Amino acid sequence: MSEILILYYSRNGSVAALARHIARGVEEIDGMSARLRSVPSVAPITQVAAQAVPDDGAPYVVREDLVECAGLILGSPTRFGNMAAPLKHFIDGLGAEWVSGTLVGKPAAVFTSTATMHGGQESTLLSMLIPLLHHGMLLVGIPYTEPALTSTRSGGTPYGASHVAGAQDDQPLSDEEKILARALGRRVALIANKLAVAAKPEMAAP
Repeated sequence: MSEILILYYSRNGSVAALARHIARGVEEIDGMSARLRSVPSVAPITQVAAQAVPDDGAPYVVREDLVECAGLILGSPTRFGNMAAPLKHFIDGLGAEWVSGTLVGKPAAVFTSTATMHGGQESTLLSMLIPLLHHGMLLVGIPYTEPALTSTRSGGTPYGASHVAGAQDDQPLSDEEKILARALGRRVALIANKLAVAAKPEMAAP
């Protein structure tokens, strides 16, 4: 069983909810499973550091998760059109993985949540894709062959799955947002599966 790492930061739960639907899509592909992981909050030096294990939700990511995954899907809320600091902090610390090529050739995708319809979803998704290019990953989006991409009246973009959570972060995922999240998970898992099958003869060669 190969695993797709779904790595996210979620402050109020919207990104985590999106991650769970992406995980469902991953697990619709035979031989693939989802590994949900999160990153801790970052804080000023005057504050106490976060505990090693979160009180609830997905466990915090460790380096082995990146080595063992067959693909990576990153999620973050929007912060002024960019990814949130906790996820950026984690990515900024992956110098060793960049040098060793840990993520080279693996499929990758991104997802986000915003409070408002025009709150910077697409720029946030693009900001998360840039470091994945530096790591040599194969970027995966949502094609317009997915009907929900043109019928959605809330989240959902060709750059990745998204959700409009509302000013109070109290809006549940719409049907289209759920469909597109699952589609993204399926697509990354399917590509990872095809890459693994294609690599098998090469691995068996003397």
